Amino acid sequence: MTESTTTPARPRRKRRVFWWFFLAVQALFLIWIIAGASGGHDYSGCGTLTHQQCADAQDVGTGIGVALIVAFWCIVDFLLAVGYGVYRLTRRR
Repeated sequence: MTESTTTPARPRRKRRVFWWFFLAVQALFLIWIIAGASGGHDYSGCGTLTHQQCADAQDVGTGIGVALIVAFWCIVDFLLAVGYGVYRLTRRR
């Protein structure tokens, strides 16, 4: 008679693919914000504006650009959260 020895199956380690994808998206948006906010100033195309008026106009444009990036960031995070919620609901046992 031979004894059948079975080793208990190791529990599978959870893969955190979504978590790493989420962090990568956050890092990309952070890099985009930093690059957009620190854009160089080019005063050559200001026309009749003074140097100060041109700098102020470019600062307003930079602020609007950064605000649009932040709004897009919020929308993407919301969509990622909804997608993750749907995924979790389908994987429930």
